[in-house]
Amino acid sequence: MPEVRTYDASKVLISVGGFPISGFADGTFVTVTEMTEGVASQAGADGEVARSMSNDPRVTVVITLQQTSLSNQVLSTLYRVDKLSGSGVVPLAIEDLLGGMLFFAGQAWITKAAEAGFGKEVGTRAWTITAVQQTLASLVFGEVS
Repeated sequence: MPEVRTYDASKVLISVGGFPISGFADGTFVTVTEMTEGVASQAGADGEVARSMSNDPRVTVVITLQQTSLSNQVLSTLYRVDKLSGSGVVPLAIEDLLGGMLFFAGQAWITKAAEAGFGKEVGTRAWTITAVQQTLASLVFGEVS
């Protein structure tokens, strides 16, 4: 019999530089994307195909917050400190307490400050972070890479 699994967005914890992040936007509020293809391929003139494995450990993490979230101030401060002093490389952790996924990077930095827009309703702020030395463990697939 298939096992029933549960997801609860309130059980997803994110910390940047040891600071807990909260005030997430509705919908998808965090994405983790490899910066390069993990496995690339090329076909030669005679149709022979060769593959190459990427050793690039970088990922792009985008965290989307409500514009009213106090975490915007935390991330803004980390970004400004890094721009002024170059000391903005911090750890990043994303954990689903119900067991879906764990992501950890010992080295991460805010690549781009969130764009600020204002309108009639509460808007969002999307923070772009580059992370290296990642660990991605998924209980769904039972693997660690």
